[in-house]
Amino acid sequence: MSLPALRIFERKIERQLRLFELRKALIERKIERQIRRFETKRDGISKKIEQQVRQFEKKRGIRLDDEVRFIRSWIERPLSIGAVTPSGKILARAMARYVDPNSHGPVVELGPGTGPVTEALVEAGVDPSRLVLVEFNPTFCRLLRARYPEATLVQGDAYSMRRLLETLLLQPAAAVVSGLPLVTKPIAMRLRLIRDAFDLMLPGAPFVQFTYSVASPLPRRLGGFTAEASERIWMNIPPARVWVYRQA
Repeated sequence: MSLPALRIFERKIERQLRLFELRKALIERKIERQIRRFETKRDGISKKIEQQVRQFEKKRGIRLDDEVRFIRSWIERPLSIGAVTPSGKILARAMARYVDPNSHGPVVELGPGTGPVTEALVEAGVDPSRLVLVEFNPTFCRLLRARYPEATLVQGDAYSMRRLLETLLLQPAAAVVSGLPLVTKPIAMRLRLIRDAFDLMLPGAPFVQFTYSVASPLPRRLGGFTAEASERIWMNIPPARVWVYRQA
């Protein structure tokens, strides 16, 4: 290629690069505008819901602070929260009944949220100092730290519980109680979670999980564990069931 032809080719490449950079900048600005619109819309929905809740509180003379926190967090990260409101007291108590307060060792709670199941565990006789709470949401962590200062709080992803807890637990766990939205995760991730839990637990200790679905959130034929289910708890909103798994 002659020198003039090479210069023409270089100028052509430069023009194409400038056009590419221009298009890239336009696309980035468009994406930024869409993100800002989404955030504005999301914040508007969150504020509207909060206003409606506050009006309901004023009319009924009650406080729904935990529900407001849950709604806000669910709007921001629906798949990680998995529920629009905290577990009801009846469901929380049903989960706590599967944990023996006289057992030895820590009681691990995965995804405690604002703490309804934590409260039920304490009411059932579990010493708060035995509780190990694994929560990802920083807002919920601050709330749990204030409400249960004697408990051990771990901020992190509960699906990485082995990494988070294997050096923290000084003895095998007496139970693992899960409020995680298991059905939103792949089967392989669910099975890895329960196998990691069994590795950190006493033999025969329960892994307690609630679900809104009809079927077990953990496929029994693949897991090498036993499973039992509670009656459907119709008084919870939405209705739920408690499943208890033990290593076979």
